[in-house]
Amino acid sequence: MKIVAICGAGIGTSGILKVNAERALARLDLEAEVTASDLASVATAAADAQVILTSPEFVEAIGKTNADVIVVQNYFDVDELTAKLEAALG
Repeated sequence: MKIVAICGAGIGTSGILKVNAERALARLDLEAEVTASDLASVATAAADAQVILTSPEFVEAIGKTNADVIVVQNYFDVDELTAKLEAALG
C-alpha cells in the first residue's frame, strides 16, 4: 500500500504528516510506504497511491485521482489520522 502526504512545498508540513501517518499506521498494525510530496508533483508521486493525505486547501488542486483523499485538519493529531486512516482502509 502506498500513501502520499501532500503539502505546498513537499518538505515541511508533508514531512510532519508523513511521520504522524506512520505512527497512526503502527497503531493500526498496518504497513504502507508513506512518502511526502509537493503539490506540483502530486500526479507523479500519487499515480499508484491508494491514499493521499492533505489539508483542506489543497484538495481541489490534487485533481482527478483513483486514491482516497483524506483531509487532515490537524497534522499533529495522531488520533485524528488514526481514525481517518482506519475508516479509509478498514
